[in-house]
Amino acid sequence: MSLAPLVEPADELTVDEVRRYSRHLIIPDVGMAGQKRLKNAKVLVIGAGGLGSPALLYLAAAGVGTLGIIDFDTVDESNLQRQVIHGQSDIGKSKALSAKESVAEINPYVHVILHEERLDVDNVLDIFADYDLILDGTDNFATRYLVNDAAVILGKPYVWGSIYRFEGQVSVFWAQEGPQYRDLYPEPPPPGMVPSCAEGGVLGVLCASIGSVMVNEAIKLITGIGDPLIGRLLVFDALEMRWTELKIRRDPNGEPPTALLEDYEAFCGVLSDDAADAAADSTISVTTLAGWLKEREEGTRDFVLVDVREPNEYEINKIPGSVLIPKGEFLAGNALEKLPQDKQVVLQCKSGARSAEVLAILKGAGLEDAVHVGGGVVAWVNQIDPSQPSY
Repeated sequence: MSLAPLVEPADELTVDEVRRYSRHLIIPDVGMAGQKRLKNAKVLVIGAGGLGSPALLYLAAAGVGTLGIIDFDTVDESNLQRQVIHGQSDIGKSKALSAKESVAEINPYVHVILHEERLDVDNVLDIFADYDLILDGTDNFATRYLVNDAAVILGKPYVWGSIYRFEGQVSVFWAQEGPQYRDLYPEPPPPGMVPSCAEGGVLGVLCASIGSVMVNEAIKLITGIGDPLIGRLLVFDALEMRWTELKIRRDPNGEPPTALLEDYEAFCGVLSDDAADAAADSTISVTTLAGWLKEREEGTRDFVLVDVREPNEYEINKIPGSVLIPKGEFLAGNALEKLPQDKQVVLQCKSGARSAEVLAILKGAGLEDAVHVGGGVVAWVNQIDPSQPSY
């Protein structure tokens, strides 16, 4: 399916720009007209992280005239394994600012607009309105549904990418021309069902594979060449080195959104209702846990501290005195027999989400005095034992 070019061409290219983009200009399908369209394009990249890094670098190199970057986070050492737009000297710096500086090194003719803020229902429509095309490489469902709904309301096309461990997905959503994201995923998955990259990991180089395809689709849309991934989902398995294409069709019973939801976090449910209820009065801080562990050493308190992460996470860092029983064993029903019946159970994970889900299982099994640690190992490393590595 070929489409008309998304962007009108700029008036001209300078001599320096002609020299810079010469390898594009000699491609008949791109040529002078296509490069002028790229120069005139305004593209917003959501997130200067794993997918945003290669996307921003290649959009800049391709000569996209205006790049918007929205990211409110700062560069952490754990980002550098995959977020190649940042370097060692950028640790602690705003990701958006770090990305802007890298883009300037790639192409000084690109105008960069920074949005150092969290994308939400209050600003998304205003931010999107100024751009021709959006690239969404976010890693949470709440933002993905927010991006989709805003793009549908404004009639904007957007390129979507997703990565997890060794698998990536890419598609183009444009409600005026084909399916939207809600046609692929009408409802978000149950809370805790799909781990984030922070919980499950991601092969760093996978970001380059998926990010480059996202930029390829952006260039095609801007210049009006080729067959864009509208109505098609491209799935990449890096272990098998296999690309698979799946068709996406509009839901005949689906209604395109005409207004934003009030709360996308609530719609996607960061925690299940059972987990939220279980954690409401049964959450302790890492400071409290440190005190309890000291009392346990002194013999004045007795409990078992259970880490519900995966074994590979447990090898990175751990709270001393914990025992590992992964969440999956609780879901399978064979973990309860490993717990002592005469001791209080304290649960912890990386940040508190998985331990809250397991807490709901224990409460349902009658362990009413069980508690979990808010903030998990992340909070422990930050507040109690900074000598341990974070991830």
